[in-house]
This record gives sequence, structure tokens and C-alpha cells, in this order.
Amino acid sequence: MNNKMLTIIALISLTACGGSSSRSGSATSPNESGTSTDKAIVQVISNRPDLVSAGDVLVEVVLASPEAADELVLLRNNIDVTSVLQSTADKPLRLLGVVEGLSVGENTISANIGNSITVVNHPSGGPVFTGPHIQPWECQEGATDEDCNQTATYQWLYKSTNPLLAGLQPYDLENPPTDVATTTTDNGETLPFIVRQEIGYQARDQYTIFTLHKADEGWTPIQPQSQWNRRLLVTHGGNCRGDHDTSSARTDDYAGTIPGNPAIEQSYITALSLGWSVLSTAQLNLGHNCNLSYQAESLMMAKERFVEQYGELRYAVGTGCSGGAITQNMIANAYPGLYQGLLTTCTYPDVMSTATQFADYHILLKYFGLKAENPVAPTTRDGTIFTPNQQNEIYGHLNGIVNASLADSALFGEAVEPASNCGGITPEERFNKDTNPGGVRCDVLTFMENMIGARERFPAEDPLRDHWSKIEQDLGYGFAGFPLGNEGVQYGLLPLQQGIISPAQFLALNTNIGGLDPSLNVTQARLKPDYPALPNAYRTGILNTIVNMDTVPIINMTGPDPGAAHDSVHGYWVRWRLERELGHRDNFVHWGGATALIGDANYMNQSLIAMASWLDAIEADTSATPLAQKIIINKPADVQDQCNGVPGVMCPEAAMLVFGTPRTQAGADKYGDQVQCQLKPFNRADNYGLGNTVWQEEDWAALEQTFATGVCDWSKRPLEWQRTVTWLNYQDDKGDVITGGQQMAPAKFPAGWASPAFSKTWEPTWQQP
Repeated sequence: MNNKMLTIIALISLTACGGSSSRSGSATSPNESGTSTDKAIVQVISNRPDLVSAGDVLVEVVLASPEAADELVLLRNNIDVTSVLQSTADKPLRLLGVVEGLSVGENTISANIGNSITVVNHPSGGPVFTGPHIQPWECQEGATDEDCNQTATYQWLYKSTNPLLAGLQPYDLENPPTDVATTTTDNGETLPFIVRQEIGYQARDQYTIFTLHKADEGWTPIQPQSQWNRRLLVTHGGNCRGDHDTSSARTDDYAGTIPGNPAIEQSYITALSLGWSVLSTAQLNLGHNCNLSYQAESLMMAKERFVEQYGELRYAVGTGCSGGAITQNMIANAYPGLYQGLLTTCTYPDVMSTATQFADYHILLKYFGLKAENPVAPTTRDGTIFTPNQQNEIYGHLNGIVNASLADSALFGEAVEPASNCGGITPEERFNKDTNPGGVRCDVLTFMENMIGARERFPAEDPLRDHWSKIEQDLGYGFAGFPLGNEGVQYGLLPLQQGIISPAQFLALNTNIGGLDPSLNVTQARLKPDYPALPNAYRTGILNTIVNMDTVPIINMTGPDPGAAHDSVHGYWVRWRLERELGHRDNFVHWGGATALIGDANYMNQSLIAMASWLDAIEADTSATPLAQKIIINKPADVQDQCNGVPGVMCPEAAMLVFGTPRTQAGADKYGDQVQCQLKPFNRADNYGLGNTVWQEEDWAALEQTFATGVCDWSKRPLEWQRTVTWLNYQDDKGDVITGGQQMAPAKFPAGWASPAFSKTWEPTWQQP
């Protein structure tokens, strides 16, 4: 018998009669990995066994009796690794240990007196489920291999007592500063506000972990330091880009609090002061990585790393503004279980809803001929004059011209323009339609090609017509598809019906608006969505159908629309889609306030406390009630909608300046997910404003020609709408890409990710049509 097992037996003897835990242990009864005759049951708890990475994994062994410890041998690929196990003080028959030395591919972890588990280990650089690495890729200086691996480093920070110093300051262990603040965690422990930051690399990019830390004490996943409350806050970044290099994980929260302002603490520092840990990865910054599958993989790998180094979690909460809200919403719908709660502000529901609105802006701006030097009275391509007010009505926004211009210049043009800049790609490598048509395309659609797919060459409805551009034909391959279109959209229909624009203006606008080609050139023909990109947008979750978001509580914060491409209506899209799909939005709390975008500068810190109380209540409910119901019935009475601090009410939409979009001004529904409508025949009897007598026969003929394939039938679901499929894998057994993904096999919720009350088995509930 080895010394480690003697220690285990001693601990079991000393603690067999004492202690209890808020964690019940996830393998206290036989499951698919064990039988009732086993004396020991082994299970992986830091991740799904088939999705493990970086060569190590935290395992749990539950013994049937104290005597079983004397017999137990834990094996990794038939090598004795029993010495890694330690007994947990509060549950003596439960042993934990980090098993290292896993080879890439299948491994076996087994107990000689129990069950055996197959563990599939993936490289630290990935991929795990995202498919072949996007190339080219530039690693950071100091990387040890082409997957950008580098040994983790640690640095120390502290909170100063100086009220003029915001944020965290560098802390020197050898020469400690004298102005270190103290903090009292939510479990009542008071200690110096000293933080250890871990910086490392996984999935070819950087991650960082912050922990309130006692510098003179050790920390293991089996025995974490006492001030840690086993809560994890995950921070994110905004915008939407597709870089081809490593970047820094955001160290601020980008969540609606204000960096550099000592009067309003950033919420991640507030979280640390209460005993939370904080995690971020570079790929969770949407402005660096706008691929949902890469984001989910990065978060999953980082959570596994966290659990293996720091210990089991009670729950993890996301926080973020703008792109940080997009990331949370998309992951919660497509990869449920990675978060247990969401704190969203400056909210958008997803990438493609936003892209559709901004694509309409882009096309309209091109039609109106907007120029920076003459934004008031632009000249349209066909010479038709529209006043600024008429344009704003067509955009659907009180300040539509400015809003559209900001969205186009700061977001859509850079994100969707294939010749734009992106990290890791030199000007010589980058796509240029004239000088380098085969170069690297820096648009986010190309960056998401594993999810949406390349453009089909011949459209199904017209197999004789070549759908590819001249560049694609010359290159011999299709570019990433456009999942959106404007076929049948009657721009300005509501302003026409209201008498704000004339029939002549409506006719000119819709006859000449056109569409876009893959290089964002304006085309005479309307933009038709590409296949398989359109159905895959819904399937993969880059267009958020919301259907899987009933198992996560959400606190969303909003303020009046600032007219800066962050429309307040985007947060309402989340709420409205929840109501449409679930019949309620009882897991969604809405805080409105007078401050543009965020409602109130104190909301993010306040929402952190509110979310913790909500999740604590769910955690305490260990019944068999489904998680979606637990979230509703355990919502604290004081966690409710509020408007400017008044509880129980939502701010009126008029006060929040909830405007429309070009599509709602064309008659679309309010949900914002009509990336391409279904069509119905054009009908002169429909409402075209001021009585049909104002239309001449040649005008009707022109409209019928413009809408020869039909006009939008907004009463129907969007074209190719389908439910988002959870937990998609984008690579086959050979490592080749599965475009649009394939749902993974059912798997038990990883026990180390959250307390048992949040457990759920993610099973296939629908398949690709």
C-alpha cells in the first residue's frame, strides 16, 4: 500500500462521522459508468470525457465504504496514478485528483474495483469541436509551437486604499506596498485585497484568471483557499471581427461600468472583492473573434483549466456590453450549460440579426449617396430627392442617417468587407479584388465558414445559372455565403402608407435599391441569401432563435437609444423572442434607466449581487424539478423589472427610445430575425397609400417587375427558420470540417461546472432536416 492511500484511509477514518457539503457529489449512485456492485465509481468532473484538452483532467472516485480505499488502484492507460487522489474533508468517501499525462486521442481511466471511462484528450491548442484551424495564424512572441502554447505566468495585483486610484495596481511580493485595502467576502472572511492573475494560452489564444489570493498559502483544486466562494465571473469584449493572431484577454469587464473611474468600481473588481474568481479569454472578445463555435470552445477549455487548477464551481456568470452581450446570448442558446447566468447590457441577441439591419443600412446609404461632406441632402443614384426626415423614416430611426452611418463605418463595413484589415494578416496577404483575389479575406463571414458554409455555385431554383462571381469562377471555389437577403423587402412601405414619402419616391427606391455581391459591391439585382448559409444561420445559432435559453436566468440593462448603432430595441428583441418561443419571459429581468445604453452606471454591480441571490436560490433547490422551472419558482421577490430604481415596472418603450429598423418600416414583425422573408405574390389591392388612384399603369407595371418573385409575407416565419441545435461539433473523425455542424452525443452535465441543482443532460432533441 502506498503512502498516499495510507493518508486517504486516515482521513476517511477521522472524518467518517462528520461534515456535510453543499455539493452532493455527482457519482454517489451508479450511473452509465458504474454498476451497483462496484466498490468505486470513477467519473470525470472538469469536462465531458470526450471533450477534454491539454493532457489532464480532474476525476472523482466515490468509494462504497472506507474499506474500499485499501483495495483501490486508479489507472491511467494501465499505469497506476492512485497517488493523485485526495480525500475531501467534508465527504470522506469522495476522492479527487488531477490525472495528468493523457495522450492525444483516447485514454482509459479505470478503478480496479470499479468502472472504466474512456477519455478523449485534445491538444491544448485545439481544436476540440470547431473543425480544422483557420489559417494562416500568427502566434504571440514567446510561443513554443505553432499552436501558440506557452507556459502560464502569474502576476500579483492589489486594490489601493487611495480613493484616486481606480482598478488594480501592480503588487510586489518582495516589496509589498503599504496602501493595500482590505475586503470582506460574501462568506464573511476579511483579508487584504490582493489578487493573483494567471495568464496562459489555450486554443491558440490567451486566457486569464483572477483570484483573490493569500500569497503565503497554497491552493489546489481539492483544497482551494477559504475566501473563494466557488463563483466564477466571465468577462467579454465588444465589436465583431475575425483576427488571425493571438490577442490579450480583456482585463477590464467591458460590461457597462467605467474603467478608470474610481467612483464607480468595475464589476469584475467588485466580484473579486466578494470572493468570486474572474475568467476571460481573448476569443471571448467578439471584436477579436466573431465565431460562435470558437468562442464556445475557448470558454469550455478555459473552464476545464479553471476547475482542474482551482476547484469545482457552484456556478459561472457571464457579463458584457455590446459584443459581450452577443457572445453570452449566442453561447447560452447554442451551448447551454457553459453559463448559469447572464448579465447583459448594450444588448444585441446575436451577430446575424444585427448584420441584417446593418446590411440594409449599407445598401440604403449607397442608394442615398450619403457622403461625409454632404450628409444633409444626398443625391440618390437615380436623382430622386429625399429629405433627411424622409430618410430617417425609411431607416426607422429618429436619427437614422447618423445611426446608419456609424453602423456602416464602424461595424458593418469593417466586419463584412473582405478587404478590411485583420490581425495577423499583412497587406500583401490580404484579399484585393484586383491585385490579390485569392488572398486572405478578413470578413467575419469567411471567419465563420465552418458554421455557414461556402456559396453554392448553382442555385437550386435555376440550375443553369451560375451563382458565383467572376472572381469565384476564376479561382474555382466559392466564398463564404451570405445568410441574409433583401428579396421582396418593400423599403419605405410604412412611410408610403402614412403619406411621408410619395409613390414616385417609393417606386424609385425599390426599383433601384439593388443588393450586394460577395465583395460588397452594389448590384442591380436584390441580394438573395446563399445556401447552405441561410438555414445554417438559424441551425448554428449565429441567428439566435432563443429556443434553448429557458435554462439560464438573465438580467438585461438598457438605457435610451443613443443613436450610435446600439439601438435599445436590440435588447427588446431578446425579450420578445423569449415571449414568442416560450410563451413567457419569466427568466428575463429588464432594468431600464436614464443613462444611454446601460441604464445606470451602478446597474452592473447591482445586477451581480442580484444574480448571485437568484442563483443561490436555484442552487438550494435540489428537487427533481426541471431547471427551467427552478429558475422561475426560485427567483427572489426583489429580483424584478425596474425603471430608474422603481421596482416592478418596465420603463415605457417611448422613454427608452425604442425605434424600428428598415425592415419594420417595410412592414416586418418586431422580432428582428427576418434575415430573409418568405414571399407572397405582389398584389395591387394591398395598401400602397393614399388610394390606388395616384398610381399610373406604368408605375404598377414597374412595381410588378421589381417584385416579380413576390413581396415579403411578414406574417410567416422567416425563410428557412429552424430551431438552433445545441452542442454542435464541426469536425468528423478524420478531422475534416462538418459544415453546419453535427450534434454531439448525449452527455451528462460536467459536475465541476456547477452545483447539482443546475445539472442537466444535454440530449439531441431535433435533427437537421
